[in-house]
Amino acid sequence: MNNATKTVLITGCSSGYGLETARHFLAQGWNVVATMRTPREDVLPASERLRVLALDVTDPASITQALDVAGPIDVLVNNAGIGLFGAFEATPMPTVREVFETNTFAVMAMCQAIIPRFRARRAGTIVNVTSSATLAAFALVAAYTASKTAIEGFTASLQHELQAFEVRVKLIEPGYGPSTRFTSNGQQRMQGLIPEAYAPFAHSVFAGLADNSAVTRESDVAEAVWRAANDASDRLHFPAGADAIALANQRRLA
Repeated sequence: MNNATKTVLITGCSSGYGLETARHFLAQGWNVVATMRTPREDVLPASERLRVLALDVTDPASITQALDVAGPIDVLVNNAGIGLFGAFEATPMPTVREVFETNTFAVMAMCQAIIPRFRARRAGTIVNVTSSATLAAFALVAAYTASKTAIEGFTASLQHELQAFEVRVKLIEPGYGPSTRFTSNGQQRMQGLIPEAYAPFAHSVFAGLADNSAVTRESDVAEAVWRAANDASDRLHFPAGADAIALANQRRLA
């Protein structure tokens, strides 16, 4: 890799937003460390500026190893996450904890691991990817929303902590992305989470999603992450996608 070029490490690059973000940074000339639980180099274009590393964000040893192998990086993008859709009443607490392990605690662990490196250099940017579910309440995603909302508060506080060390912290808030594998990746986890009593209501929710013309594309998120990574201001929130931007605007006007 060319050491004069900036380097980004992105988690969760096997598909969806992470994969498109890795492609985008490569196209912009950056060094990219694309991480995923099971490395697959065939999903990204061949490049001498690309490294694909194994990383399980819920495993502290895996985090340490990945960061050591990656070497100095300029931007950390915490994109890895898992979805959950269903009635909270029917959601087993072990499933809720599983979602928090990846969406919340793993993000905190990645931040905690990289902060000493950024602080020592007095440089670096952390970009945490959450969801537009933090911008407005949606039905049947209570546990998922809680896991992402926790990161919103965490990131806002962390921004204040790290300003003195010239380390920037940003939030990306993607909207609904029907073209991603969000639902299919979590199908086993979501089995049985729509009890019969909730079926009519769930059907109306699904119908509403299907009729929604304002959605989020993978490229919307990649471009938002790119802007955040290069933003030198104190701006924290970067909604991504037409629907997320509309929700953010409504929230500002409320």
